[in-house]
Amino acid sequence: METLPALGNVLFDFSEPGKLDLEAFMHEHYRYNVALKQFAYLTGRSLSTFKRDFEKIFHATPNKWLVQRRLQEAQFLIRDKKKRPADIYLDLGFEDLSHFSFAYKKAFGSAPTQH
Repeated sequence: METLPALGNVLFDFSEPGKLDLEAFMHEHYRYNVALKQFAYLTGRSLSTFKRDFEKIFHATPNKWLVQRRLQEAQFLIRDKKKRPADIYLDLGFEDLSHFSFAYKKAFGSAPTQH
């Protein structure tokens, strides 16, 4: 090891090969409207391993966390950046405006257009 100290990082890296940092990946890509199976594939996991790892990290199911994270971003964009709901819902991973409005009202107690 003393002759090639750079090999220490390779030889003593016990992380699972091919798996991305799930937490960092999700914080960066939560806006994409893709199936959980696709998120699992992109992070180098099977669907069941993805769900298991996800719950260990975020203490929530992937679906619940994704909706909550997207709604937090929506609230910020609407209140602080004065964006219109119709202009942001697709960029946040919601499939249609009515689903977005329903989820927003359920989470925050009022329709997104009332902020």
